[in-house]
Amino acid sequence: MRVLVTGGGGQVGRALVCNAPATVEIVGCSHADLDITDASSVMSRVRGYEPDVIVNAAAYTAVDRAESEPDQAHRTNADGPRFLALAARELGARFVHISTDFVFDGSSSVPYKPDDATNPQNVYGLTKRAGEQAVLETYPARSAIVRTAWVYGPVGSNFVLTMLRILRANGVARVVSDQIGTPTSAPSLAGALWKVVSMPELSGIHHWTDAGVASWYDFAVAIAEQAAELGLLSRDVTVTPIATHEYPTPARRPAYSVLDKTSLVQRGVVPIHWRSALQRVLKEIPRA
Repeated sequence: MRVLVTGGGGQVGRALVCNAPATVEIVGCSHADLDITDASSVMSRVRGYEPDVIVNAAAYTAVDRAESEPDQAHRTNADGPRFLALAARELGARFVHISTDFVFDGSSSVPYKPDDATNPQNVYGLTKRAGEQAVLETYPARSAIVRTAWVYGPVGSNFVLTMLRILRANGVARVVSDQIGTPTSAPSLAGALWKVVSMPELSGIHHWTDAGVASWYDFAVAIAEQAAELGLLSRDVTVTPIATHEYPTPARRPAYSVLDKTSLVQRGVVPIHWRSALQRVLKEIPRA
């Protein structure tokens, strides 16, 4: 089976390439290799690669910057998936697309199900929802959308690496404690996505994250504790909880974005707890 992974230079794309099953012939394309916002380039490159499956890990994920760059975010998060779905449809390839918890408004108090009403509160969420809609309108029969949340990995730009940098530099960090979700490691997500790829009958929208629930503050405390145990940080660091209003950002975040993973868990895609996944990722980060 030949699988084309877009966004191969990002943290999820890299994890997909690194964790590819031995039976898969993988083609990982970075933005430099394939600009998904260029319709003609997408079609010609996909025709040239002739994949059996396309996994779209390319996305505009700068949530705050998207507020001032809505057109750029829309091109990557909405137009790009449409072009890829069109190319997949022409070849008869399967299409797996990654989306986000930010399509929800965060007003729930129970985990969001895939068919719950969406109500994005920022440009990033709006453009990601538009991408979902584009895929389902273009190629519903052989497309699977996997929403995830709070993704991080040993490389790239993410919360774990930011916390390590801040705590190393300052010894203290102030972190929001009233936003609730589930940290999800890129390697964990990649493993789940490969299982989705192996299910040719699977279509529609599904949710997947690591197991458990946390606030950003809980996550930061765990990072500090586990990093200290591994020698990545001094034990003499402090993480202080604050409210969302004490840390204003251009983009509004959902207060609650836990996702209901039942549809994939019932198919054998069982997550590990986010604390265990965090420990695995921290062990991949070089000591400073």
